[in-house]
Amino acid sequence: MIMIHGDNKGLVLPPRVAQTQVVLVPIVYKEDDPASINNKLEEIYKQFKEAGVRTFYDDRDNYNPGWKFNHWEVKGVPIRIELGKKDFENQEVRVVRRDTGAKQQMKWDQLATGIPHLLEEIQGDMYRKAEKERDEHIKETENWEQFMDCLNQKNLCLAPWCEDSECEIKAKDRSKEESLKLIEQAGEEEEVLTGAAKTLCIPFDQTPLKEGAKCFHCGKDAKTKALWGRSY
Repeated sequence: MIMIHGDNKGLVLPPRVAQTQVVLVPIVYKEDDPASINNKLEEIYKQFKEAGVRTFYDDRDNYNPGWKFNHWEVKGVPIRIELGKKDFENQEVRVVRRDTGAKQQMKWDQLATGIPHLLEEIQGDMYRKAEKERDEHIKETENWEQFMDCLNQKNLCLAPWCEDSECEIKAKDRSKEESLKLIEQAGEEEEVLTGAAKTLCIPFDQTPLKEGAKCFHCGKDAKTKALWGRSY
């Protein structure tokens, strides 16, 4: 989950597994009266808790808002809600998505239904994005040369396989050896991926084998198609 969804800022957690789904951050400056903003955020916090939204109200006064933004971004909290003086005057908050960074203003009376709906939207968007990226990196291969080329391009390989455990072990060792040779040949001029290939699973949903299909590695009759990837 961390590898699939994370970015250069830190974690990006799907709402359904995030320990904290929403963080509330007051935007208060020295010249402002914090009482009204804090009271409103306390009210919003209670409202979310009653609705089952896992919420944290970050009212610490020894950290500025910018520090808090970074802190909660690293932790991957799906939604950040900010309330400052202008937001308060307009009876709204600023809502920031962790997955896309998109920002929007939301009226107070929309929060009770709007935030749970947005959490579900984020969940769906993250799932579809990960599914799309996975599918785009699954390549069908029929022989060893195609397999290694596919593997070296950071893809998962769907290949006809004999289901022989000895064949799997040899394919793993062979892919590691060829990777090491590529490193020696490349020297320091280019980056070369390393690591042995291993079976990840035999997908339930797959197209039938071609008539007379052979195992991509040993050449025996193939019994199924297996998904292979590199072990780093």
